[in-house]
Amino acid sequence: MDEKRPKNNKMTILLSVNAAAILIAGVLIASAIWFNDGLTFRTVDERSDIVEDTIGEMELLESVSDSDVESNSIYATGNDDYVSTSSHEFDNTEVPAGELWNENAITIYATPDIDLCTGGSLSDLGEMYWQTSNTNVISGFYNSARTWLGYNDETCRYPVISGIGTTTITAGTYDGRRKDSITVTVIAPPADQWKHEVLSLVNKIRIKNNLEQLSWGYTCEEAADIRAKETVIKYAHTRPDGTSWSTVCPVPSSGGVSGENLAIGNAAVSPATTVALWMGSETHRANILNPEYTKLAVGFNFDLDSDYKTYWSQFFSTY
Repeated sequence: MDEKRPKNNKMTILLSVNAAAILIAGVLIASAIWFNDGLTFRTVDERSDIVEDTIGEMELLESVSDSDVESNSIYATGNDDYVSTSSHEFDNTEVPAGELWNENAITIYATPDIDLCTGGSLSDLGEMYWQTSNTNVISGFYNSARTWLGYNDETCRYPVISGIGTTTITAGTYDGRRKDSITVTVIAPPADQWKHEVLSLVNKIRIKNNLEQLSWGYTCEEAADIRAKETVIKYAHTRPDGTSWSTVCPVPSSGGVSGENLAIGNAAVSPATTVALWMGSETHRANILNPEYTKLAVGFNFDLDSDYKTYWSQFFSTY
């Protein structure tokens, strides 16, 4: 039997799992997302950098809530403003004959929120090959682009990031009409900046729903980072030591309210995509739109050597 907590110590507990896909525009996809067969790639010089597996699936676990918490009936009118669905085409308007890009080099984060795409003025390229010179940085490409985020399956590929550093991407058409190379530098994501961007995005959503903005939760700031790191070990609202998530920043004896959202996965790769994931779930959205909360601390952990690589936590509170 669950222990009933006093009214002034109520807590909301919410959990999201994102293995490698993402959710946009408030649409909940609770089953695996599989790519269509798309283009069939041949090896070039007995070599291929195409990953044949799909990017993966997205799963959303049932939420768990305290019996004292009433469901929140306030919903966002949509979150299209918070996720970019346009492919990264390097701002090209005209690409020289025989080439694929205007740029010679670009820099991306190790949690890529873009697919690598050919120039925006190009179309009808036909079958293409993609190669990487340094598999320690980009080990290959998924066999399709992330079409559900608006990327073009014919001209874009989603990179498989394996480390920090620089690689040369070479792509071309099998008919020999176009071939080009571009230097791609992969850098670590700006953790502190991204955490505060999550707060900013949440406040934009709350303003849109006529709710008070949240201030940064300094009291539970360290706790949010601890929870993001703990989810690498155990992805649950139970901490690795077996205690409740709330023990990391407990409600004070004077009373208060707290709640937690978690998200992990290769596609929870930026503040915008992660907030979109939470906003696509009714229960997690309820935490973001809970009118009782006054503060939000955000935790972020990036670990390329771990299974899911990107780990997020939101710690809502009134203290």
